[in-house]
Amino acid sequence: MTLFRHPRDRIPVLLFFCAFALDVTVYLQSRSWWFPILWLALWVIPKGWISAWNHHHQHVPMFRHTLPNRVLEVVFAFQTGVTSHAWFLHHVLGHHRNYLDQEKDESRWKRKDGTTMGELEYSFITALVAYPRAFKVGLEHPRILRTFTGMAVLQVVLLGALFWHDWYNALWVFLLPMCASLFVTVWATYFHHTGLEATEHTQASFNILHKGYNLLTGNLGYHTAHHAKHGLHWSQLPELHAQLEKDIPATHYRQPGIPFVWTNTEAQIEPTAEAVVS
Repeated sequence: MTLFRHPRDRIPVLLFFCAFALDVTVYLQSRSWWFPILWLALWVIPKGWISAWNHHHQHVPMFRHTLPNRVLEVVFAFQTGVTSHAWFLHHVLGHHRNYLDQEKDESRWKRKDGTTMGELEYSFITALVAYPRAFKVGLEHPRILRTFTGMAVLQVVLLGALFWHDWYNALWVFLLPMCASLFVTVWATYFHHTGLEATEHTQASFNILHKGYNLLTGNLGYHTAHHAKHGLHWSQLPELHAQLEKDIPATHYRQPGIPFVWTNTEAQIEPTAEAVVS
């Protein structure tokens, strides 16, 4: 029996561990004040992409067994600032159930008065309350909350050990990138649903068809398909999108952010002609 649930997860997981090995190498070997800062700057956006895979893992665990999943989640947490089961509580059991209701959505884009938040306002608020909201959802799921809490404590202990060994490199190679990655990830989610008032999955998400974006985020651009069947493996989302495409409004497609927008072509932004006609 294979270790992975889906063979297509093998290469991404290898890359995540290689990236983590590079972080550990910089942490252990860097003796200059400037290189860890440069390392943070170089990896901010790529670690945002890794956040998308951490998200996928919380929907469909990449390994068949508990131990390797928990190990992978420790690595993901150091890379993305999202600890084990934080996505599962906040996003899977929270946002996915409530995203059509802005009074309940854990990633709500509306203010209490019903007006739309700005990008930075949404990003700061959602990032700051992400863990409290995950914990609140966890109160309804005690078993998952125990795993979330235990793994969060383990993560803090490991980070504390890194600070004890070399506080400067731990700050720039791990802690600040974790915070930055969490913020960048939340910022990216602002563009998934903001402004869409809908009661149907096909009307409630923006989609990105850019090939490079979907390669590096595990098809996260097929967001309508993801919400229509959030337990589906990331590799199967394009196929489901093709089935739903006729019901997705032509206005529900958008460009990706930097750096993908620099290489965009019209064919990668717009839906097919059939979808427009429909």
